[in-house]
Amino acid sequence: MNSPLPLVVALGDPSGIGPEITAKAWDQRNTAKLPPFFVIGDQRSIEAVWEGPIRRINAPSEAIGCFDTALPVLHLEDGGEITPGVPNVEGARCSIDSLEMAVGITRSGAARALVTCPVAKAQLYAIGFTHPGQTEFIAERCGVASSNAVMMLAGPSLRVVPITTHIPLNDVARALTAELIIAKTRATLRGLKRNFGIAKPRLVMAGLNPHAGEDGALGREEIDIVIPALEQLRAEGIHVVGPVPADALFHARARAGYDAALCMYHDQALIPLKTLHFDEGVNMTLGLPIIRTSPDHGTAFDIAGKNRANPGAMIAAIQMADSATRCRASYDATN
Repeated sequence: MNSPLPLVVALGDPSGIGPEITAKAWDQRNTAKLPPFFVIGDQRSIEAVWEGPIRRINAPSEAIGCFDTALPVLHLEDGGEITPGVPNVEGARCSIDSLEMAVGITRSGAARALVTCPVAKAQLYAIGFTHPGQTEFIAERCGVASSNAVMMLAGPSLRVVPITTHIPLNDVARALTAELIIAKTRATLRGLKRNFGIAKPRLVMAGLNPHAGEDGALGREEIDIVIPALEQLRAEGIHVVGPVPADALFHARARAGYDAALCMYHDQALIPLKTLHFDEGVNMTLGLPIIRTSPDHGTAFDIAGKNRANPGAMIAAIQMADSATRCRASYDATN
């Protein structure tokens, strides 16, 4: 599918590294074979960290024509002060405004996929943002229940899905239910088929406790919650192995045996992913009517404006969004 539609990038916090990695991705558009994309955000945040060519556009349709010679920007008038590395509430409002507009543009069909740059949760919460993260915000705007929106982190040799996401570790066991595990697994299965072109996904599920509970000696969550969920999923014909002790799940031989690992909590999933693929990890939201990816890192205020940000994960996020649109079009045309 050689779609004439561009991808849209929501620039994230204007004081973070989002503007820099987006501009650097555009710089590498030819060597990385990136599709045309345009940015929504405050143009000044890019100019503060990059001296390359920028073309202000008024509509997504203008991006294709200028992408080869300049970074297309749909500018949001914000009025706040922008200092790289110094976040503020005006920047937080700008990041949410750009995200909301980007979601709307993608849902309308004017862009074929959405890529989001990092936001600063502390500043967002200060202005009344009530969602755990961008994933849940986007799901709500798309009319999808949060339990059906799945955060998948993906790199060249590993895909992981945290069943629970941005909650304190002390709350994980209480938040886990068989229904939640089943919903996340179903969405993961469908996402692997639609967005990655995997006809028969192989899934594996980590245990919550050390040694996957050791038959109840180290915790009963596996017996009371995880195994009943697995039994239901297998009854539906889903290929899923587990619960497997997490410490045996991520070495090279183990990774060769599955297409995605479902993990019980945030760090159980993200530590191995970031250890293996820190500079190329991508966050993809499954279960949405649109395709959304994001570089799997934060705002990195400590290096913002210092020309030290690695654009690898941003480039990978753009490439994955592009690939997913092609896989989804092929899947939807034959199913």
